[in-house]
Amino acid sequence: MGAWIQLRYRRFFALLTVAADLAAIVAVGWWVASKVSRRARASWLELRQHVADHALPLAFLVALICTLGSLYYSEVAHFIPCKLCWYQRIAMYPLTVILGIAAMRRDLQIRRYVIPIVALGSVISTYHYVIERFPNLAGGSCDPSAPCTVTWVWEFRFISIPFMALGGFALIATLLLTASPSISEEGEEFIDDDEDASETTFDAPAVAATAARA
Repeated sequence: MGAWIQLRYRRFFALLTVAADLAAIVAVGWWVASKVSRRARASWLELRQHVADHALPLAFLVALICTLGSLYYSEVAHFIPCKLCWYQRIAMYPLTVILGIAAMRRDLQIRRYVIPIVALGSVISTYHYVIERFPNLAGGSCDPSAPCTVTWVWEFRFISIPFMALGGFALIATLLLTASPSISEEGEEFIDDDEDASETTFDAPAVAATAARA
């Protein structure tokens, strides 16, 4: 029964990884299409406006699932985390707290601090995945008692634990970058029609002419 439950959890996390990867790929493809098609650009800007309201809670949820998943593998399934696993945890675990607070405060500016952490974690995950597939590239940097080249999980013939971490980092980055302020075709920040009138451009010549007539 224990092995069966463990298999179900591995399959569940693998399916979440596939969903995260597909979401990131679709977002990148949509962004590329927006550069060559006016219709795609209009829908891309609309998507960014919608995502902005939900990006932080969703990013927090992704970080939380990644954190709980890694704890499951080490504390319940008793997979021994290697040095690179710990580096990825160091990048992922704080994001749960940071993104949770940012979600409560609705502070999208937090992406300035989160994206570099996500980028670093993605690089480590990618390297870890590569040396899993090609152990000769690891050299002597791994701890013999917990080698980085051991593949504890291998689902759908391409998903391992570092690949799962990479999917989490990629989806967090996609959510935060997609939720950035919309940009108009002239390269200026999009401003809603109902925004405060104080945001409009100050027309100095018109003001001077009005003053002269007075």
